[in-house]
Amino acid sequence: MLSQTAKLGGTASDVTIGKIGHGLMGMTWKTVPNPDEECFEAIKAGVDSLPAGTKMFLNSGEFYGPNFSTANLEMLSRFFENYPDYVDKTFLSVKGGLFPDKSGLKGSLEALTTSVDKINNALRGKKKLDLFEMARVDKGTPIEEAVKNMATLVKEGKFDHIGMSECNAETLRRANAVHPIAAVEIEVSPWAYEPEAKKVIATAHELGIVVVAYSPVGRGFLTGQIKSLDDLAPDDLRRHFARFQPENFHHNLALLQDWLALADKKKVSGAQLAIAWVASLGPYMIPIPGSSNKKRTLENLAAVNVELSAQDMEEISKILDTHEIKGGRYRDGDEVVQNLWG
Repeated sequence: MLSQTAKLGGTASDVTIGKIGHGLMGMTWKTVPNPDEECFEAIKAGVDSLPAGTKMFLNSGEFYGPNFSTANLEMLSRFFENYPDYVDKTFLSVKGGLFPDKSGLKGSLEALTTSVDKINNALRGKKKLDLFEMARVDKGTPIEEAVKNMATLVKEGKFDHIGMSECNAETLRRANAVHPIAAVEIEVSPWAYEPEAKKVIATAHELGIVVVAYSPVGRGFLTGQIKSLDDLAPDDLRRHFARFQPENFHHNLALLQDWLALADKKKVSGAQLAIAWVASLGPYMIPIPGSSNKKRTLENLAAVNVELSAQDMEEISKILDTHEIKGGRYRDGDEVVQNLWG
């Protein structure tokens, strides 16, 4: 059975968090964000399920709202205003630095200061920004300079810890040499376990950095609840992703069938099996499944109780080796793809 808790890395190595975190993007990054009370109940349920003294790792973004707005952070501000007792029970990680300064650089001190100030303004002082990540590595700014700029903001008291996102293993090593990195966020799931992801995971383990694994359920695909594109809302971002295009989607269903068969044999959901597998990749792995629903949140967190034997792991490896996943993680040719593994 998995441990219910884990330690963060770098300057946050004294912080104990739940082994499974909570991704908040889906609550607000849509045309009409979910109602506050629904989001609040989902967050509270997750926090309340953890052992005393353990913080829930909450993952947000400066731009997780309609038209890249701060709707997610504003929702969190209202949450902490309504439930101040939960401030110290949570560890807040926020991605930013997506928008460039006048010179076109995203990793400049000017651009990062603007981003962090925008985040803190949206939070309205209701919760301290615990960890800040550049959402993508800025190709125009050496990573050493970008990390120095973030370290300057830490010294100014704007946030406490530095994280990385969508970087490759060598970039992570270079960044950590400048300032201890507490966490690195990459996509990891049974249908997103790329060679570079394995390198990042190995490097993070060597350096004592936690790997925050987003989309551990394959953006919902491994739940088995998405049978076709018709099951997605018209404004659902996944409609644009390569793996969800009809020709690729139908091919990938073969993996899903084997995945759900194994989950059924173990009497767990497809989502729980995926989350447990990601978490089992090491004590430094923190899956952050997204959920806006209290019941689903608790189901996701219950994955910590799923026991995976050596035989189970072999069977999972066989499933992954047997089925080639078709389609990229994002929209083919999109600028986002060009900034992966920076």
